[in-house]
Parts: sequence; C-alpha cells; structure tokens
Amino acid sequence: MAEDLLRVEGLRTVFRNSSGLIRAVDGIDLSVPRGRTLGIVGESGCGKSMLSLSIMRLVPAPGRITEGRVLLEGRDLLKLSTAEMRQVRGGQIAMIFQEPMTSLNPVHSVGRQITEAMRVHSPKESAGALKEQAIAALKRVRIPSPERRFDEYPHQLSGGMRQRVMIAMALACRPRLLIADEPTTALDVTVQAQILDLLRELQEETGMSIILITHDLGVVAEMADEVAVLYAGKVAERAPARALFEDPQHPYTLGLLGSVPRLDEERDRLLAIEGAVPPPFAFPEGCRFHPRCPFAIGPCREGQPPLREIAPGHHAACIRAPVEASLALEDAA
Repeated sequence: MAEDLLRVEGLRTVFRNSSGLIRAVDGIDLSVPRGRTLGIVGESGCGKSMLSLSIMRLVPAPGRITEGRVLLEGRDLLKLSTAEMRQVRGGQIAMIFQEPMTSLNPVHSVGRQITEAMRVHSPKESAGALKEQAIAALKRVRIPSPERRFDEYPHQLSGGMRQRVMIAMALACRPRLLIADEPTTALDVTVQAQILDLLRELQEETGMSIILITHDLGVVAEMADEVAVLYAGKVAERAPARALFEDPQHPYTLGLLGSVPRLDEERDRLLAIEGAVPPPFAFPEGCRFHPRCPFAIGPCREGQPPLREIAPGHHAACIRAPVEASLALEDAA
C-alpha cells in the first residue's frame, strides 16, 4: 500500500444564515496515497467543491471550518498561519478551478498570471527567469507556440487552451497534490480526452497525487484509483475504483451508475433517481438519502448510518449493505 500524502479526518465546514446552520461538509474522512488519484463524484450540491475549498482553506465568508484535520504529510493545514498556508498553496497543493474563462483574469496576459503564481514561491528569481519557466510550463502542457501564447489574453484562446493554461499555472511550482475541480467541464469530447491524457502523463512524470472532482463517471473509471461518492455533505461510499464499478453497495451509487448507458448491457430504460439533493439547511433525519431511496426501510429514517467497511477497502454508509448489486439494480428498475 502506498503511503498517504493527504488525510482528511472528520472535516466539517458550516455556514450560518437566516435559514439556520448550513452543513456544507459534514464529517468527511478520506485519504490520498502518494502518486495515486482519488475521484470524488456526486450530484451538484453534494459538497464536492466545498470539500476542495476546505482542503485549500479557501472557504468563502461567512463559511468556516469548525472541526477536523487536514493532514498533508502529517502536518495539519488547519493549524497553520495565513502566511504559512499561502506558501502551501501552489507550492505543495495546487488547484484547477472550474470554468477557466472565469478563473483566469481577462485583463492580464496568461504569461503574467503564470509568473505571478511562481513569484510567490520564488521571490528572488528574476523576471527573465520566471518567464522562461512559465514558457516551459506552457510547453509541458502541450500548448503550441508557447512564446507567443505567453503574451496573449484568455479571450484569445480556445476553451481547451485555457484549461491547459490553468493546468500549467497549477503545476508551475511542481506541487505534490493537484486538486482538479471539473477539469473537463464544457469541453468537447476530443479535448476532454486530451486533457485527461495530459493529467495522466504529468502524474507519471512528477509523481504527484490527484483529487479529481467530476460528475462524469466515465472520467472517474478512466482516471481514478479510488472513488469517494458524496451525498449531502457526507461520504456515502468509498472504494477502489474497480470494486465500486463492479459491486456498488450504496443505493445512491447504484442510482448514479444505473443512469449511465452501457455498451455491454441491454436495458429498456435507464434508472433515474427521483427527487433532488436536499438543501444543506434542511437535511432529513436519519439517512440523508432515504427520501429518494427505493430500498429504504423504517430504521433508515431513525439515524445516520456510519461509514463502515463491508469488504477490504470498501466502505458504505448504508444499513442494508452488503447487497448484490445486480439484484438491486433489477429491483430499482
């Protein structure tokens, strides 16, 4: 087993407004081994992006982290000062944010934005040296004519090129951990494949770990070594990728997988998960998925099921697990 680079233990991030206490991240535990990829999946509103912002300590006000630990190589990031955390961001953990067109500053050239990130961690480097390193970073992410692109602005680049610039910026200081939040959203399938191939090549080249946040189960199947399924601010299921796809154990995971067409199966209709993710200020009592779950029974409404190990390395927060996945899919249909 590879040593863990990152461990998240009991992490809680909350907001308070007129609706009450909003538990955006509610007691999450996960780990990322060195050189491996953790996929995080779930519907919109399940807490995926807020989890990544919590790890980076970029939770927007009035949100705050109230409990837990975020251990990077044994060092608790939640106990660092603001100045110490600023050195961790970019240098040890980097993040590719959603929507590169809005994440990149439209009034600055892409080269200036990359060198600005590098200057924070290499303040003694000359402007010329930083420019050379930035151009090398653009080359590394397969951007053609990087010397010319260095002086161009985000609006002059295609969506795929902007995403490559975001990756170049994130990897400029060679971080140990890369958090990629929906890195292929709004890209056509050929560009998606190029971006995923690029991330895989860079991981092999640098040995970095990756947290890959996405809605796309196909991307997870292709990239991830382990998968954490989030629902309503909690981990519903966590397992090695192969085990999760071959033998899902939480009804929510079954629903997600059942809604995706497969070439190796004939099915009259795809599954649909009824209802919607509850708002974080109005989570139901008991299992948070039970109002939408076709397998719910009385005890599901009485208490939150713990995330427990039901097979080696395979955890599920469901009182009915383990189940035979194929039979459960048939029952749900």
